[in-house]
Amino acid sequence: MKTYRDLEVWQKSMNLVIEIYKISKGFPKEEAYGLTSQMRRCAISIPSNMAEGYGRNSTNEYLRFLRIATGSLYELQTQMEISMNLYYLNRDEFDKLYELSREIERMLSSLIRKLSGK
Repeated sequence: MKTYRDLEVWQKSMNLVIEIYKISKGFPKEEAYGLTSQMRRCAISIPSNMAEGYGRNSTNEYLRFLRIATGSLYELQTQMEISMNLYYLNRDEFDKLYELSREIERMLSSLIRKLSGK
């Protein structure tokens, strides 16, 4: 029986969480309760909302949680850009994370379209 764990978008989101944790370890200590914490919470929210929505056993609820996951992804993309502008991330680090986030964005969008019949 398939579950949310079998979804490639969920798996990629889990990888993004790991990458965000690794990269944010190098952020300044004064950001521990600021940008570091916020980015980690947003990253965690993406696969977590996919899982929670899947577990609701309702297409409408699932769609709602997938949209929440998408919102968290957009927040994270914004925070990644802020991190680069503050020189906490270099361009290569940003590009790698941003490309992964864009791939997840496209996959979420496709899943939402498929489930909503559009």
